[in-house]
Order: sequence, then C-alpha cells, then structure tokens
Amino acid sequence: MSSLAYTRKGAGPPLVLLHGLGAMRDAWNPVIPALAERFDVVAVDLPGFGESEPLPERIEPLPAALAAIVADFLRGLGIDSPHLAGHSLGGWVALELAAIRPAASLTLVSPAGLWRGDTPLYQRISLRMIRWGAEHATGLLSRLVDFRLGRVLVLGQTHARPLRVTPGQARASIEAMGRCPGFAATLQATARRRYLAGAPLGVPTTVAFGSRDLLLLPGVARHLDELPPDVRVGSLPGCGHVCMSDDPDAVAALITKSAWNVPEPR
Repeated sequence: MSSLAYTRKGAGPPLVLLHGLGAMRDAWNPVIPALAERFDVVAVDLPGFGESEPLPERIEPLPAALAAIVADFLRGLGIDSPHLAGHSLGGWVALELAAIRPAASLTLVSPAGLWRGDTPLYQRISLRMIRWGAEHATGLLSRLVDFRLGRVLVLGQTHARPLRVTPGQARASIEAMGRCPGFAATLQATARRRYLAGAPLGVPTTVAFGSRDLLLLPGVARHLDELPPDVRVGSLPGCGHVCMSDDPDAVAALITKSAWNVPEPR
C-alpha cells in the first residue's frame, strides 16, 4: 500500500505534515497557507484516516507501520529528505519515519508516545469518549457547533480557543473522527506502547506542547527521555491539544523556525 490521499501546495524545500489520531490532513489547513509561502507542503492522510484506505487486517497499525507506508508514499513522489512535522499521533509517526529514511528536520507538535509505560488511562478514556460522541451523536454535535456555547462544550477538551474554529471546521473534525475506519485498531495498537528510540536519529528535532493541553497532561505524557539529547523545546502558550486551530501563526512559526534554523552542511 503506497497510495495515500494528500494535499500539496507551495514551493520550496519539501515539508510533510502528519495529523493526529481521528483527524485527517485538513487539520493542518489553518497553517498551510503560511507554510506554503516557504515550503512545498505535503499534508497526508495516514492509513485509515481521511480519504486513505486502512491497512490490511494482517498489518497492525503501529506508528512504525504507518511510517513505513508514508516512507513508501514519499518515495513514489520522489521526495527525499523532507522536513517533517507531526501532531499528536503524527508526531510519533514522524519520529518512526525519521528513523527509517533521511529527514532535514523534525517538528513535534503535542506528540503522542512520550509517556512511561502504557498509554495513560485518562487519555485512552478521553479518546474513546470523543470517538463515541462523533460516531453516535454526529447530528447533534454538528448542530451544537453552530453556536458559540456549543463549540465550547464540544471542543473544550481538545481546543483552548474553540471560538476560533468555524462551525464548518468543527463539523469537519467531528465527521473525520466519527467516520475514520482506522481509529479503533490504531488506538488498540498504541494502547500498551510508547515511543522508544532506536539508533540516534541524527535529525534536528524541535518539540512543543500547548500550555493548555488537556489531553496530553504535564508530568504524564510529556517525557522527553527518548528524544535526541539536543532536542529544542519550543513554546505554544495558550494552546490546547489541537494547536493548529488555537494559534495557527505560532504553529507555522514553530515549524518554520525549526526547519530554517537547521545548520547548513559544511
């Protein structure tokens, strides 16, 4: 499987964007216009999400397996050594991708996998509840987000600034979460695992969490032990888990700075 749905915009060095669990490539839409001014931006639907088909049943959708599919996909596009940016699950996938093919830089936005032991129970319960609502109460939630208070109630756990999300964007994220066929298998595949580094990545890496992220909690899901020792730690103040909607300018600036601050080869 090497055919993935994607959006490609802009010109410059290639930048690959990887979304989170239950999302799709459109989650990056708030930041793509700014990034496309400097990069050849490729936003990808991971297998089982958005418009990409799920992996065959015989393949467990571990982040490493998803990364292998993305690597094959990029090879088909003729993209070598891209800058990588991943959000949540996409951050974990980006780490695995950087381990198997060259990357120019790595930006991790609220990345998953940086916990000790299993995925925190609170996190698993939260994700299952969000999925259940999106799957079984799609119509109700889609009507609620037409109203300001409705967007606060529906998006309050994942967004620190839900009123910056338009009703149309909110409905799209609800539908993406409710309809993605890869959600259950991917959540199960990652429930008892965390990111474990192998050989040194040798990739300039930047990580940043939203200061108001209520899904990946401080002291629980933000351990940087497995990241490169010289990782740059960025800042996304006032952002929740879905930082791209809360503060598109800050996320675009984080990715741009991470990529353009890479030392030139001697």
